[in-house]
Amino acid sequence: MFTGIIESLGIVEKIKNNTSGLRLSISSPLNIYKSIKVGDSLSINGVCLTAISKTTNNILCFDVVQETISKTNLGDLVPLNKINLETAIKINESLGGHIVQGHIDTIGTIINTELIDKNLILQILIKKTWLKYCIEKGSIAIDGISLTIADINNDYNTGSGLIIVSIIPHTYKNTNLQFKKINDSVNVETDFFGKYIEKLLPFNRMN
Repeated sequence: MFTGIIESLGIVEKIKNNTSGLRLSISSPLNIYKSIKVGDSLSINGVCLTAISKTTNNILCFDVVQETISKTNLGDLVPLNKINLETAIKINESLGGHIVQGHIDTIGTIINTELIDKNLILQILIKKTWLKYCIEKGSIAIDGISLTIADINNDYNTGSGLIIVSIIPHTYKNTNLQFKKINDSVNVETDFFGKYIEKLLPFNRMN
């Protein structure tokens, strides 16, 4: 479980394909490297992965299976890419952002950026089926970053809709959003409370 408050940026060092997917090696800041043990979870661009080994020079290694590759943007990574890192929340820690599971719902595409009053406005295209879990002023995780939805456009086109988020300068400077461009992909995790409420509705219990 995570909060969507990015702790550090890591760097992709090596990507190696294997029979089950790929092996991802990242260079992490010393504070992350020291806190992670083999078997621990780490959020990488919002994806919960398990550390399988630690090597010298602050390198952490992870296996990414095909299922994860197909549902996230981790398959698009190349060496030297900057990635968002967050360690799992501890019971005695405050919840700085919102509850983030590290289970990506869909891949979004940045289709427009605009600077307004020093804040970066991102328009992100996602499949319309996921818009039902998005509400104005509600929480959403973009590449693992806890953000608030500023606006929603349900009528963008037949199969897709837009979510609009505002990025404050601090978030911009301390996450990978500073390197994102139009047409780049982002991992999207909608607020999980809506999914549980939907599951518990009487209509769904009867069907």
